[in-house]
This record gives sequence, C-alpha cells and structure tokens, in this order.
Amino acid sequence: MNQANEILFIASLLVLVSIFAGSASSRFGVPFLLVFLGLGLLAGEGGPGGIVFNDYQLTYSVGSAALGIILFDGGLRTHFSTVRLVVAPAFVLATVGVVVTAGLVGVAAHYALGLGLLESFLVGAIVGSTDAAAVFFLLNMKGLALQKRVSGTLEVESGINDPMAIFLTLMAVELLRHGQPPDTLQLVAQFLVEMVGGLMVGVAGGFLLVALFNRVPVAGGLYPIVAMAAALLIFSGAYFLHASGYVAVYVAGLVLGNRRHRGAQVILRFYDGLSWLSQIVMFLLLGLLMTPDQMKPYLAGSGVVAGILIVLARPVAVLLCLVPFRYSFREIGFISWIGLRGAVPIFLATIPVLAKLPNSDVYVTAAFVCVLASLTLQGWTIAPVARFFGLELPPKPEAVSRTELDLGSTADRDVASYRVEADAPALGYRFTEIPLPRRSRIITVIRDGTVMDRLKLDHLETGDYILVLAPAEQFFSLDRLFTSRETSKRRKKRDRGEEVFGEFVLTGDTLLGEVALLYGLPVEEKDRGEPVGSYMRRRLRHRAVVGDRVRWGPVELVAREIRKDRVTSIGIELEPEEHPIWRGFRRAFGFD
Repeated sequence: MNQANEILFIASLLVLVSIFAGSASSRFGVPFLLVFLGLGLLAGEGGPGGIVFNDYQLTYSVGSAALGIILFDGGLRTHFSTVRLVVAPAFVLATVGVVVTAGLVGVAAHYALGLGLLESFLVGAIVGSTDAAAVFFLLNMKGLALQKRVSGTLEVESGINDPMAIFLTLMAVELLRHGQPPDTLQLVAQFLVEMVGGLMVGVAGGFLLVALFNRVPVAGGLYPIVAMAAALLIFSGAYFLHASGYVAVYVAGLVLGNRRHRGAQVILRFYDGLSWLSQIVMFLLLGLLMTPDQMKPYLAGSGVVAGILIVLARPVAVLLCLVPFRYSFREIGFISWIGLRGAVPIFLATIPVLAKLPNSDVYVTAAFVCVLASLTLQGWTIAPVARFFGLELPPKPEAVSRTELDLGSTADRDVASYRVEADAPALGYRFTEIPLPRRSRIITVIRDGTVMDRLKLDHLETGDYILVLAPAEQFFSLDRLFTSRETSKRRKKRDRGEEVFGEFVLTGDTLLGEVALLYGLPVEEKDRGEPVGSYMRRRLRHRAVVGDRVRWGPVELVAREIRKDRVTSIGIELEPEEHPIWRGFRRAFGFD
C-alpha cells in the first residue's frame, strides 16, 4: 500500500511540475516537450531525483498507447481538404523519404559509431521517421499560421510514416538475430498489407464510431470515454489483423473528425487535455529511462549522427521526394528543417533492447541524442525559420467569446452562445435590423440572468448573452458581429498581416495588362488579357493555397484568398524583402 501511494505521489508531482515548468519556460521559447524530457532526466537515476527506472517493456507499452491517443487527436483536427491537397507527396515522404533518411544516417553511424553496416542501418531506421507527437504539438503550440500545403504535408507525413520506420527496424533486428537475408517480395508484401490494412481498419472503425455516436444515445459525459476506448481498441485490434495500428488510429480520427456526430465538441475538448497528458507521460518516462553514465561513451558519435540527420539526410530525402510534386524551394527548405524527432525513435530503440541484441546502449543513446538535438535546434526555431522562408501567414484571429452547442448529426445548423462585447458592431443596430448572415437567427437573449422578450427588445447591450442558430460556416461572420472591434493589439496583428499579404490588393479577375500598365510591369502582348488569378495558377503549377507567392518582375504577387481552387484576392508586394542567403540561392539555381 505504501509503495502504491509513493508511486502515485511521485507521478502526480512530476506531472504538476512538468505543466508549470513548461508554462514558465514557454516565455523563453523553450519547447514544452524538451522541458518534459529534461524533468524526466533530472528525476531519474542520473539526476538529483535518483529514481531508478529501467523498465523498457512498460515504457514501450505506455508510450505506444499514448502515441495512439495523440495520433487519434491529430486525425480529429485534420480536415479532408488538407489530406486531399498533400496525400501523394506526404505518402512518398512517409515511405521513400524514410528509406533514404535511414540509409544516409546509417552511413554516418557506420563511421561515427564504429558499427557494422547492418547495425548502422538499424540506427538509421530507428531515427528515420518524423514524430507525430512532436509535429502536431510544436506546430500548434508555436501558434504559427503556415501555408496549408506546408503544414498539411508535415502533419500527414508524421501521421503515416511510423509503419515504415517500424518495418525497417524490425527487419534489421531480425537480420541481426538470425543472420539470414529476408525475401524481398515477402517484405514488400508485408509492408503493403500493414499500410493498406491499417487504412481499411481505420476507415471501417471511423465510420462505425460515427454510426455508434449517432444511433446509440449515451450520457453526454461518456462520449469522450467511448471515443478513447474505441481509439485504443482500433489501435490494438489492427495488430491482430497484421495491420498498422498507427495508420488505423490516425485514419479513424480523420473520419470521425470530418463527419457530423453527437458529442463532437465535448470529444474535442476532452482530447485536447488527454493529448497533453499523453505528451507529458511519454516524455517523462523517456527521460526517466535515460542514464547519463551509460550514454557517455557514445555521446560524441551520436552527436555526429544527429548532425548528419538534421543537415544532410532529412534535406536530401525531402528534396528527392518533393521536387516531382513541384514544391517551391522555400517549402522544401522549411519541410527539410522541420523534420522533428520525438518519442518514436526512443521507443523504436527499445526494440533491440527487448530483443537482447549487442550494442543496445548505442541504439538508445543515438536515438536520445537525435531527439534532443531535434527538439532543441528544430523545435526552438520553427517560427524564425518559417519567417526566413516567407511561409508564415498572418496570425490567427484571437479567440472570441463563443461556445458551440452540439445538436447532433441530423441538424443542418448549430447553436452558438455569444457574450456581446463592448463596441461590437451589432450594438449599432436596432435588434430587428441586425445584419445576420444567411440562415442565421437569434433565438434567445439573456440580460442580467433574465431571458428577454425578443419582440420588445430594442437594442442589444454590452454583456448580453445570446443564442444564435446558424450554419457552421457562418460562425466567422457572427464572430465579427458580436465581438469587439479591433483593439490596439489586434490592429498590430492586422498590420503585420497586411505586410505579409502585400501593400495593395486586387481581385483575381483583374487583367494582367491593367496591372502591368498601373505598376509598370513587364508583360507579353499575348498575356495582357489573362486574369491575374489564372496567371498565378499557371506559374505555380500546382493547386494554390493562401500565402503562395509568384515573382513578377520587381514585385511579388501573394495569394490572399482561395475559393474553389481559384485565386480570388491577390496582394501586390512592391518591394519584397528578401534574405541575402535566399536571394543567392534563387539566383544560383534559378528558383522563382
């Protein structure tokens, strides 16, 4: 009993300290995950905490479940439109990219760590994939608004590339254990079965969950519990069918998150907290598992491996995989740098430990150093690198005082609750003349705790609570109607957004000849009648996304708004700022 209380006390204390230490360190830009990992090290055997923990099996099991929850949460928050935009390049990165990365890192490990070729390839396989937990977490925590193609590629790649890394790791472990080369066709077939099987299990599980939520009523507080149990069931059940549990749980979350169902809002809120807890537990356990004394002999060599992974292997893999899909040099540069490693490499490093292979300490140390270097160098510099490559969009709007109420899957409109803020535009209208969006309606007004008679209401007042029935796509317009006009802080953000999107704005239907005459730009006679939006699409050679840039003589065109794959609003940056290094690359290699 005393031992159980001690474990509970220490675990609770570590979680609480991690949360508050992470919040404090974020003021200095330190990635939360790095703080969690560092606290685990300090609490462990080699730190002042002195906690002896060497249970690799428990770490692998708990970490796998936590990663499954994080992947499910990532799927819930990913839109189908994003997946459709990037699925092909993300899949190539998640397969071919992992193999290329593993091979190049393996060569580095052979010389830096003095391992045999197969053992070196095992090191490459262990650190070959990006980490979904780190990518989802750090991109969102940094509050960045990135081009959809860039953020979508990183998120989808990290959600589906673990099976390839696991496959290569298990293959190398089996070769080292038995020494016989595997049947190539059998290996390829096994990998395809895992990927396709995971996809099928995920799709089936996601649609079953949607049907379950919509047809079987349960208490409101049980929806997130059902979702959690179902996610873990899909994750673990996929392995009984020899399919990838990581792909299955991510796809299941994707299906559930993009279909209307009961309990949607409460599930999202619950998973937000659960994902945080999973991150904390995962990285605390990994920190506790590391023993500095065992890692010392291999730290220098592992540092070389980490350096090669970050500055050579990842960029080469991204370049080879994304050039055929016509990604710009800026996009390739950013995706190359944000190849975040997190918990997965350390989990994979426990496989040779559990298989009792020689040099297990080398694998664990190399994985740990690569993760530490990635979180420190890459995780700490996400925002500056995004600005360097010109991929950061204007900041997302500040949160508004809106609460959505779930009406279930059969309703074609949702109910939202607003608190009317001071200086809100709606205050300037008579109640019956408020310009509500199409198919939107105020159903209740509550003032000082009393429900007001709408027929006798003349104006709304600051502090009123209102319930609005509206289609989900109209909530952005309603946000602007019932929340305060721009404060000085928002104005600064808006001004920064205007700089990002250019000094002047024109519609996508404006003709090239008109713009060329107005700004003195070069244009061929045959192109004068072409709309600027069509010109941007032609120059981009891929589906346009907000923030895409096209050079036109001395100016730069910036896509401000996209509707049905058409560039409908375009900014003109008359004097585009260009970093000297980027300008040198562009001139040297002819990139637009």
